[in-house]
Amino acid sequence: MEVEQEFYSSWECYGATDITLMKYVDEFRDRGHAETLAGAIKRTVTRPWTIMEVCGGQTHSIVKFGLDELLPETVTLVHGPGCPVCVTPTALIDHAVVLASIPRVILCTFGDMLRVPGSRGDLFGAKAAGGDVRIVYSPLDALALARANPDREIVCFAVGFETTAPAYAMAAIQARRLGVANFSLLTAQVLVPPAIEAILSAPGCRVQGFLAAGHVCTVMGYEEYEDLARRYHVPLVVTGFEPIDVLEGVAMLVAQLEGGRAVVENQYTRSVRREGNISAQAALREVFESASQTWRGIGEIPRSGLKLTAAYAEFDAALRFRDVLAKSGSAGREDPDCRSGLVLQGLLKPTDCEAFGTRCTPERPLGAPMVSSEGACAAYYRYRGNVKREA
Repeated sequence: MEVEQEFYSSWECYGATDITLMKYVDEFRDRGHAETLAGAIKRTVTRPWTIMEVCGGQTHSIVKFGLDELLPETVTLVHGPGCPVCVTPTALIDHAVVLASIPRVILCTFGDMLRVPGSRGDLFGAKAAGGDVRIVYSPLDALALARANPDREIVCFAVGFETTAPAYAMAAIQARRLGVANFSLLTAQVLVPPAIEAILSAPGCRVQGFLAAGHVCTVMGYEEYEDLARRYHVPLVVTGFEPIDVLEGVAMLVAQLEGGRAVVENQYTRSVRREGNISAQAALREVFESASQTWRGIGEIPRSGLKLTAAYAEFDAALRFRDVLAKSGSAGREDPDCRSGLVLQGLLKPTDCEAFGTRCTPERPLGAPMVSSEGACAAYYRYRGNVKREA
Protein backbone atom coordinates (compact mmCIF):
# COMPACT_ATOMS: atom_id res chain seq x y z
CA MET A 1 0.00 0.00 0.00
CA GLU A 2 3.07 2.27 0.04
CA VAL A 3 2.38 3.57 -3.45
CA GLU A 4 -1.18 4.56 -2.50
CA GLN A 5 0.00 6.39 0.62
CA GLU A 6 2.71 8.21 -1.33
CA PHE A 7 0.19 9.11 -4.02
CA TYR A 8 -2.26 10.75 -1.65
CA SER A 9 0.55 12.44 0.28
CA SER A 10 1.81 13.89 -2.98
CA TRP A 11 -1.62 15.31 -3.67
CA GLU A 12 -1.64 17.07 -0.31
CA CYS A 13 1.72 18.62 -1.12
CA TYR A 14 0.32 19.70 -4.45
CA GLY A 15 -2.51 21.54 -2.74
CA ALA A 16 -5.33 19.04 -3.22
CA THR A 17 -6.62 16.00 -1.37
CA ASP A 18 -8.85 14.59 -4.12
CA ILE A 19 -8.26 14.32 -7.84
CA THR A 20 -11.83 15.52 -8.41
CA LEU A 21 -10.73 18.96 -7.17
CA MET A 22 -8.55 19.39 -10.24
CA LYS A 23 -10.31 21.39 -12.93
CA TYR A 24 -7.79 22.47 -15.54
CA VAL A 25 -5.60 20.67 -18.06
CA ASP A 26 -2.32 22.06 -16.74
CA GLU A 27 -2.88 20.36 -13.40
CA PHE A 28 -3.19 16.99 -15.11
CA ARG A 29 0.11 17.57 -16.92
CA ASP A 30 2.27 18.85 -14.10
CA ARG A 31 5.79 17.50 -14.58
CA GLY A 32 6.73 17.55 -10.92
CA HIS A 33 3.68 15.64 -9.85
CA ALA A 34 4.19 13.11 -12.65
CA GLU A 35 7.74 12.50 -11.46
CA THR A 36 6.50 12.10 -7.88
CA LEU A 37 4.03 9.44 -8.97
CA ALA A 38 6.64 7.68 -11.10
CA GLY A 39 9.03 7.68 -8.15
CA ALA A 40 6.41 6.15 -5.88
CA ILE A 41 5.75 3.42 -8.43
CA LYS A 42 9.47 2.73 -8.78
CA ARG A 43 9.93 2.30 -5.03
CA THR A 44 6.96 -0.06 -4.79
CA VAL A 45 7.64 -2.49 -7.64
CA THR A 46 9.47 -5.67 -6.60
CA ARG A 47 8.97 -7.82 -9.71
CA PRO A 48 8.15 -7.46 -13.43
CA TRP A 49 4.59 -6.56 -14.40
CA THR A 50 2.93 -6.19 -17.81
CA ILE A 51 0.04 -3.73 -18.02
CA MET A 52 -2.19 -3.08 -21.02
CA GLU A 53 -3.87 0.25 -21.64
CA VAL A 54 -7.08 -0.50 -23.49
CA CYS A 55 -7.86 2.88 -25.03
CA GLY A 56 -6.01 4.49 -27.92
CA GLY A 57 -6.40 7.89 -26.24
CA GLN A 58 -4.34 6.56 -23.34
CA THR A 59 -1.78 5.18 -25.79
CA HIS A 60 -1.32 8.61 -27.37
CA SER A 61 -0.91 10.22 -23.94
CA ILE A 62 1.70 7.63 -22.95
CA VAL A 63 3.72 8.06 -26.15
CA LYS A 64 3.31 11.82 -26.46
CA PHE A 65 4.41 12.57 -22.89
CA GLY A 66 6.90 9.71 -22.58
CA LEU A 67 5.14 8.20 -19.57
CA ASP A 68 6.51 4.73 -20.28
CA GLU A 69 10.02 6.17 -20.03
CA LEU A 70 9.27 7.47 -16.53
CA LEU A 71 8.41 4.00 -15.27
CA PRO A 72 10.90 1.40 -14.03
CA GLU A 73 12.04 -1.19 -16.56
CA THR A 74 10.13 -3.84 -14.63
CA VAL A 75 6.80 -2.20 -15.55
CA THR A 76 5.97 -2.81 -19.20
CA LEU A 77 3.10 -1.02 -20.89
CA VAL A 78 1.59 -2.73 -23.94
CA HIS A 79 -1.03 -1.29 -26.25
CA GLY A 80 -4.43 -2.92 -26.65
CA PRO A 81 -7.23 -2.95 -29.22
CA GLY A 82 -8.78 0.27 -27.95
CA CYS A 83 -9.08 2.03 -31.29
CA PRO A 84 -12.45 1.37 -32.97
CA VAL A 85 -11.26 2.71 -36.31
CA CYS A 86 -8.31 0.30 -36.18
CA VAL A 87 -10.42 -2.80 -35.58
CA THR A 88 -13.11 -2.05 -38.20
CA PRO A 89 -12.87 -5.05 -40.55
CA THR A 90 -11.69 -4.66 -44.11
CA ALA A 91 -14.99 -5.99 -45.47
CA LEU A 92 -16.91 -3.11 -43.87
CA ILE A 93 -14.47 -0.58 -45.31
CA ASP A 94 -15.08 -2.18 -48.70
CA HIS A 95 -18.84 -1.89 -48.18
CA ALA A 96 -18.53 1.78 -47.29
CA VAL A 97 -16.48 2.41 -50.44
CA VAL A 98 -19.10 0.65 -52.56
CA LEU A 99 -21.96 2.64 -51.01
CA ALA A 100 -20.05 5.91 -51.47
CA SER A 101 -19.81 5.16 -55.20
CA ILE A 102 -23.60 4.99 -55.65
CA PRO A 103 -24.72 8.32 -57.21
CA ARG A 104 -27.79 8.79 -55.02
CA VAL A 105 -25.92 8.04 -51.77
CA ILE A 106 -24.20 10.49 -49.42
CA LEU A 107 -21.81 8.57 -47.19
CA CYS A 108 -21.25 10.30 -43.84
CA THR A 109 -18.30 9.41 -41.63
CA PHE A 110 -15.92 10.71 -39.02
CA GLY A 111 -12.69 12.05 -40.51
CA ASP A 112 -10.59 9.19 -39.09
CA MET A 113 -12.12 6.75 -41.55
CA LEU A 114 -11.12 8.48 -44.79
CA ARG A 115 -7.65 6.95 -45.15
CA VAL A 116 -8.30 3.58 -43.53
CA PRO A 117 -7.43 1.07 -46.26
CA GLY A 118 -9.81 -1.63 -47.37
CA SER A 119 -8.96 -4.34 -49.85
CA ARG A 120 -10.17 -2.08 -52.69
CA GLY A 121 -9.01 1.35 -51.63
CA ASP A 122 -10.32 3.81 -49.05
CA LEU A 123 -13.02 6.44 -48.66
CA PHE A 124 -10.59 9.21 -49.57
CA GLY A 125 -10.09 7.52 -52.92
CA ALA A 126 -13.84 7.02 -53.30
CA LYS A 127 -14.36 10.74 -52.73
CA ALA A 128 -11.63 11.62 -55.23
CA ALA A 129 -13.34 9.37 -57.77
CA GLY A 130 -16.56 11.36 -57.45
CA GLY A 131 -18.30 9.70 -54.52
CA ASP A 132 -20.19 11.99 -52.15
CA VAL A 133 -18.33 11.39 -48.88
CA ARG A 134 -18.86 13.91 -46.12
CA ILE A 135 -17.21 14.32 -42.74
CA VAL A 136 -19.62 14.78 -39.84
CA TYR A 137 -19.00 15.43 -36.16
CA SER A 138 -22.15 13.70 -34.91
CA PRO A 139 -24.60 11.13 -36.26
CA LEU A 140 -27.26 13.79 -35.75
CA ASP A 141 -25.46 15.85 -38.42
CA ALA A 142 -26.06 12.98 -40.83
CA LEU A 143 -29.72 12.87 -39.81
CA ALA A 144 -30.04 16.61 -40.48
CA LEU A 145 -28.47 16.04 -43.89
CA ALA A 146 -31.09 13.36 -44.61
CA ARG A 147 -33.91 15.75 -43.74
CA ALA A 148 -32.40 18.43 -45.97
CA ASN A 149 -31.93 16.03 -48.91
CA PRO A 150 -35.05 13.86 -49.13
CA ASP A 151 -34.14 12.76 -52.67
CA ARG A 152 -30.79 11.26 -51.53
CA GLU A 153 -29.94 8.21 -49.41
CA ILE A 154 -27.84 9.20 -46.37
CA VAL A 155 -25.69 6.39 -45.00
CA CYS A 156 -23.90 7.05 -41.71
CA PHE A 157 -20.84 4.85 -41.14
CA ALA A 158 -21.40 3.93 -37.49
CA VAL A 159 -17.91 3.21 -36.16
CA GLY A 160 -16.99 3.25 -32.50
CA PHE A 161 -17.03 1.68 -29.05
CA GLU A 162 -19.75 2.07 -26.45
CA THR A 163 -18.69 5.72 -26.16
CA THR A 164 -20.27 6.75 -29.47
CA ALA A 165 -22.99 4.10 -29.69
CA PRO A 166 -25.61 6.17 -27.80
CA ALA A 167 -25.29 8.96 -30.37
CA TYR A 168 -26.00 6.50 -33.19
CA ALA A 169 -28.91 5.10 -31.18
CA MET A 170 -30.34 8.60 -30.72
CA ALA A 171 -30.03 9.26 -34.46
CA ALA A 172 -32.02 6.10 -35.22
CA ILE A 173 -34.63 6.93 -32.58
CA GLN A 174 -35.02 10.44 -33.98
CA ALA A 175 -35.17 9.16 -37.56
CA ARG A 176 -38.06 6.86 -36.68
CA ARG A 177 -39.80 9.54 -34.63
CA LEU A 178 -39.56 12.07 -37.46
CA GLY A 179 -40.30 9.59 -40.22
CA VAL A 180 -36.98 10.10 -42.02
CA ALA A 181 -36.93 7.16 -44.41
CA ASN A 182 -33.76 8.05 -46.33
CA PHE A 183 -31.40 7.61 -43.36
CA SER A 184 -29.52 4.41 -42.51
CA LEU A 185 -26.57 3.15 -40.48
CA LEU A 186 -23.70 0.97 -41.68
CA THR A 187 -22.89 -0.45 -38.27
CA ALA A 188 -19.36 -1.22 -37.12
CA GLN A 189 -19.88 -0.79 -33.37
CA VAL A 190 -17.74 -2.91 -31.06
CA LEU A 191 -17.73 -3.65 -27.33
CA VAL A 192 -14.70 -3.54 -25.03
CA PRO A 193 -15.29 -6.24 -22.35
CA PRO A 194 -15.48 -9.17 -24.83
CA ALA A 195 -12.21 -7.98 -26.39
CA ILE A 196 -10.52 -7.92 -22.97
CA GLU A 197 -11.80 -11.43 -22.32
CA ALA A 198 -10.49 -12.59 -25.70
CA ILE A 199 -7.04 -11.27 -24.79
CA LEU A 200 -7.13 -12.90 -21.35
CA SER A 201 -8.21 -16.27 -22.74
CA ALA A 202 -5.66 -16.31 -25.58
CA PRO A 203 -2.78 -18.79 -25.25
CA GLY A 204 0.36 -17.13 -23.97
CA CYS A 205 -1.40 -14.03 -22.64
CA ARG A 206 1.14 -11.98 -20.66
CA VAL A 207 -1.09 -9.11 -19.57
CA GLN A 208 -1.41 -8.95 -15.78
CA GLY A 209 -3.48 -5.80 -15.37
CA PHE A 210 -5.57 -3.39 -17.44
CA LEU A 211 -6.07 0.34 -17.62
CA ALA A 212 -9.73 0.34 -18.66
CA ALA A 213 -11.07 3.03 -20.98
CA GLY A 214 -12.56 5.92 -19.03
CA HIS A 215 -14.94 7.19 -21.70
CA VAL A 216 -16.41 3.74 -22.38
CA CYS A 217 -17.03 3.31 -18.66
CA THR A 218 -18.59 6.78 -18.48
CA VAL A 219 -21.38 5.35 -20.63
CA MET A 220 -21.49 1.71 -19.52
CA GLY A 221 -20.15 1.82 -15.96
CA TYR A 222 -17.82 -0.93 -14.81
CA GLU A 223 -19.97 -3.66 -13.29
CA GLU A 224 -19.23 -5.96 -16.25
CA TYR A 225 -15.49 -5.59 -15.58
CA GLU A 226 -15.93 -6.83 -12.03
CA ASP A 227 -16.93 -10.24 -13.39
CA LEU A 228 -13.78 -10.33 -15.54
CA ALA A 229 -11.61 -9.42 -12.55
CA ARG A 230 -13.11 -12.28 -10.51
CA ARG A 231 -12.99 -14.95 -13.20
CA TYR A 232 -9.48 -14.21 -14.46
CA HIS A 233 -8.05 -12.84 -11.20
CA VAL A 234 -6.78 -9.75 -12.98
CA PRO A 235 -6.97 -6.16 -11.68
CA LEU A 236 -8.53 -3.40 -13.77
CA VAL A 237 -8.43 0.32 -13.11
CA VAL A 238 -10.83 2.64 -14.94
CA THR A 239 -8.48 5.42 -16.02
CA GLY A 240 -8.59 8.85 -17.64
CA PHE A 241 -6.40 10.14 -20.44
CA GLU A 242 -4.13 12.87 -19.14
CA PRO A 243 -0.59 12.06 -17.93
CA ILE A 244 -1.50 12.27 -14.23
CA ASP A 245 -4.55 10.08 -14.86
CA VAL A 246 -2.49 7.39 -16.56
CA LEU A 247 0.27 7.41 -13.94
CA GLU A 248 -2.27 7.22 -11.14
CA GLY A 249 -3.95 4.30 -12.91
CA VAL A 250 -0.59 2.52 -13.17
CA ALA A 251 0.09 3.25 -9.49
CA MET A 252 -3.25 1.76 -8.48
CA LEU A 253 -2.64 -1.33 -10.62
CA VAL A 254 0.86 -1.83 -9.24
CA ALA A 255 -0.50 -1.59 -5.69
CA GLN A 256 -3.01 -4.32 -6.48
CA LEU A 257 -0.52 -6.55 -8.27
CA GLU A 258 2.07 -6.26 -5.51
CA GLY A 259 -0.62 -6.95 -2.90
CA GLY A 260 -2.07 -9.94 -4.74
CA ARG A 261 -5.45 -8.27 -5.23
CA ALA A 262 -7.62 -8.37 -8.35
CA VAL A 263 -10.56 -5.96 -8.25
CA VAL A 264 -11.91 -3.08 -10.33
CA GLU A 265 -11.00 0.39 -9.12
CA ASN A 266 -12.05 3.74 -10.51
CA GLN A 267 -9.36 6.38 -11.03
CA TYR A 268 -11.55 8.47 -13.35
CA THR A 269 -14.01 9.49 -10.64
CA ARG A 270 -14.63 12.90 -12.15
CA SER A 271 -16.41 11.22 -15.06
CA VAL A 272 -17.24 7.58 -14.24
CA ARG A 273 -19.77 6.05 -11.88
CA ARG A 274 -20.13 2.32 -11.28
CA GLU A 275 -23.59 2.20 -12.87
CA GLY A 276 -22.62 4.41 -15.83
CA ASN A 277 -25.07 6.55 -17.78
CA ILE A 278 -28.45 4.87 -17.36
CA SER A 279 -30.21 6.97 -20.00
CA ALA A 280 -27.55 6.24 -22.62
CA GLN A 281 -27.72 2.53 -21.84
CA ALA A 282 -31.51 2.58 -22.26
CA ALA A 283 -31.13 4.12 -25.74
CA LEU A 284 -28.57 1.45 -26.62
CA ARG A 285 -30.85 -1.37 -25.52
CA GLU A 286 -33.73 0.07 -27.53
CA VAL A 287 -31.81 0.28 -30.81
CA PHE A 288 -29.00 -2.29 -30.66
CA GLU A 289 -28.36 -5.85 -29.57
CA SER A 290 -25.08 -7.72 -29.22
CA ALA A 291 -23.71 -9.84 -32.05
CA SER A 292 -20.49 -11.56 -33.03
CA GLN A 293 -18.09 -9.18 -34.73
CA THR A 294 -14.89 -9.55 -36.72
CA TRP A 295 -12.08 -7.35 -35.39
CA ARG A 296 -9.55 -6.33 -38.00
CA GLY A 297 -6.26 -8.14 -37.50
CA ILE A 298 -7.69 -10.21 -34.64
CA GLY A 299 -10.63 -12.23 -35.93
CA GLU A 300 -14.17 -12.91 -34.80
CA ILE A 301 -15.02 -12.30 -31.15
CA PRO A 302 -18.40 -13.57 -29.89
CA ARG A 303 -20.90 -10.95 -28.66
CA SER A 304 -18.37 -8.16 -29.26
CA GLY A 305 -20.40 -6.08 -31.71
CA LEU A 306 -23.71 -4.28 -31.96
CA LYS A 307 -26.37 -4.74 -34.61
CA LEU A 308 -29.71 -3.02 -35.04
CA THR A 309 -32.66 -4.77 -33.41
CA ALA A 310 -35.58 -6.01 -35.49
CA ALA A 311 -37.53 -2.90 -34.47
CA TYR A 312 -34.89 -0.70 -36.14
CA ALA A 313 -33.93 -2.99 -39.05
CA GLU A 314 -35.38 -0.46 -41.50
CA PHE A 315 -32.33 1.74 -40.75
CA ASP A 316 -29.79 -1.00 -41.46
CA ALA A 317 -27.76 0.04 -44.52
CA ALA A 318 -26.44 -3.51 -44.97
CA LEU A 319 -30.02 -4.71 -45.43
CA ARG A 320 -31.19 -1.73 -47.46
CA PHE A 321 -28.36 -2.13 -49.96
CA ARG A 322 -27.88 -5.88 -49.63
CA ASP A 323 -28.28 -6.57 -53.36
CA VAL A 324 -25.62 -4.02 -54.33
CA LEU A 325 -23.24 -5.21 -51.63
CA ALA A 326 -23.77 -8.86 -52.54
CA LYS A 327 -22.86 -8.17 -56.16
CA SER A 328 -19.75 -6.19 -55.23
CA GLY A 329 -18.42 -8.79 -52.84
CA SER A 330 -15.39 -8.11 -50.66
CA ALA A 331 -11.97 -9.67 -50.79
CA GLY A 332 -11.49 -8.73 -47.15
CA ARG A 333 -7.74 -9.23 -47.45
CA GLU A 334 -5.13 -7.48 -45.35
CA ASP A 335 -1.78 -6.41 -46.71
CA PRO A 336 0.56 -9.29 -45.81
CA ASP A 337 3.20 -6.82 -44.58
CA CYS A 338 0.81 -5.22 -42.07
CA ARG A 339 1.22 -6.56 -38.55
CA SER A 340 -1.38 -4.38 -36.90
CA GLY A 341 -3.19 -7.41 -35.48
CA LEU A 342 -0.19 -8.16 -33.28
CA VAL A 343 0.07 -4.50 -32.29
CA LEU A 344 -3.62 -4.42 -31.32
CA GLN A 345 -3.16 -7.50 -29.13
CA GLY A 346 -0.18 -6.02 -27.33
CA LEU A 347 2.18 -8.61 -28.79
CA LEU A 348 4.25 -6.18 -30.88
CA LYS A 349 5.39 -2.59 -30.61
CA PRO A 350 4.73 -0.50 -33.74
CA THR A 351 8.44 0.09 -34.25
CA ASP A 352 9.04 -3.67 -34.33
CA CYS A 353 7.02 -3.95 -37.54
CA GLU A 354 9.30 -4.15 -40.58
CA ALA A 355 6.99 -1.85 -42.57
CA PHE A 356 6.80 0.91 -39.94
CA GLY A 357 7.94 4.23 -41.37
CA THR A 358 9.04 2.67 -44.65
CA ARG A 359 6.25 0.95 -46.57
CA CYS A 360 3.71 2.13 -44.00
CA THR A 361 3.32 5.85 -43.31
CA PRO A 362 0.34 8.12 -42.55
CA GLU A 363 0.31 9.13 -46.22
CA ARG A 364 0.43 5.54 -47.45
CA PRO A 365 -0.83 3.31 -44.62
CA LEU A 366 -0.94 -0.46 -44.79
CA GLY A 367 -3.26 -0.64 -41.79
CA ALA A 368 -5.62 1.53 -39.77
CA PRO A 369 -3.38 2.07 -36.69
CA MET A 370 -1.13 4.31 -38.80
CA VAL A 371 -3.90 6.78 -39.68
CA SER A 372 -6.37 6.74 -36.81
CA SER A 373 -6.09 9.54 -34.25
CA GLU A 374 -6.12 6.76 -31.62
CA GLY A 375 -3.86 4.31 -33.46
CA ALA A 376 -0.69 3.13 -31.74
CA CYS A 377 1.36 3.25 -34.95
CA ALA A 378 0.25 6.84 -35.60
CA ALA A 379 1.26 7.79 -32.06
CA TYR A 380 4.78 6.36 -32.45
CA TYR A 381 5.22 7.92 -35.89
CA ARG A 382 4.03 11.34 -34.75
CA TYR A 383 5.64 11.65 -31.34
CA ARG A 384 8.75 9.48 -31.59
CA GLY A 385 9.63 10.06 -35.19
CA ASN A 386 10.29 7.67 -37.98
CA VAL A 387 12.80 5.73 -35.89
CA LYS A 388 12.82 1.97 -35.72
CA ARG A 389 13.92 0.21 -32.57
CA GLU A 390 17.54 -0.83 -32.42
CA ALA A 391 18.08 -4.55 -32.92
